[in-house]
Amino acid sequence: MTSMRIALLASSRHPVREPFQGGLEAHVWQLTKTLEQDGHDVTLFAGPGSDGNLSCDLIDVRPAPTSSAARKDISMPPERFMDEHHAYLDLMLRLSNELAGQFDVVHNHSLHYLPVAMARTLATPLLTTLHTPPTPWLESAIAAGGERGRFAAVSQHTAKSWEHATGAVDVVPNGVNTDVWAPGPGGNRLIWFGRIVPEKGADRAIAASRAVDMPLALAGPISDTEYFSEMIEPHLGNNVQYLGHLSSSELCSAVGQSAVALVTPLWDEPYGLVIAEALACGTPVVAFEKGGIPEILTPDCGRLVQPDDIDEIASAIAEAITLPRSAARTRAVTHCSQRAMVDRYTDIYRELVCATANTREVNRR
Repeated sequence: MTSMRIALLASSRHPVREPFQGGLEAHVWQLTKTLEQDGHDVTLFAGPGSDGNLSCDLIDVRPAPTSSAARKDISMPPERFMDEHHAYLDLMLRLSNELAGQFDVVHNHSLHYLPVAMARTLATPLLTTLHTPPTPWLESAIAAGGERGRFAAVSQHTAKSWEHATGAVDVVPNGVNTDVWAPGPGGNRLIWFGRIVPEKGADRAIAASRAVDMPLALAGPISDTEYFSEMIEPHLGNNVQYLGHLSSSELCSAVGQSAVALVTPLWDEPYGLVIAEALACGTPVVAFEKGGIPEILTPDCGRLVQPDDIDEIASAIAEAITLPRSAARTRAVTHCSQRAMVDRYTDIYRELVCATANTREVNRR
């Protein structure tokens, strides 16, 4: 089998398009694009407003058809929950009915519980990539038993955190396009980029920049306006600049013109795509030692520090500035490439297709 018919399920919360709302949207876009370029027939089920240049069938998150009487019931959950529930219920029923037989494999990145809970209704094998720490609703779907499909995780850390629910899973690190994320010349400033929310810790990056008396650039979508207005905005203009929500090319240029990238999560980062992107630009990284980050960052291309230890952060920045940018680039090319990621996923797809065909053959006997 040279090419496959692949359905990719994205999160319905944000469109899969530039500028990306987060690492998950960037990951799904890149996977879709590369699989298409490799000659596979790919359909992306994604939220409204996704990139029209991709082969997209959209998860239409319309208001759930809930009557006024039902909305008044004390059991009525938040409308966003009902809208997502309705979108994925409709999608899974479509995949098990009128779309049955149109795909060789379904690859789920949705973070929602219904694709896993309804995996047994599909004639097509399902692969679910675990992008987050364990969540109660997805654990519940897994624990319900029966055919749940196969699982992959974005890091060894994430795989281990899910092991109690899933058993052993494949580990497929997220990859970046090292042609798009190209080396830059460096510069005299620090940079922090990502979703601006409390758990990503942009305020810690501001404190670190002050500790070493270096300019800091911030970039990314303001996903929590209250956090931005209280913890970030008051510091802007004092050697701290907010560049906005940038496209990949704009962000690559900004990262490539920086001396060091700061990655300061306050939660256990499942992978750390921003680290891979910074390294691809040749920019060394100073990062909090959280979650899957130590699997990416090595002493030749950055430094790991304990969260909130400002003295350690300051020393680490001084050391990272001296690291050769070529070493950071080499680490990205050899460990974080999209080619390695897509090839591994393709291998898993083929294993699932072959296993499904073998099972059907046995059942026919």
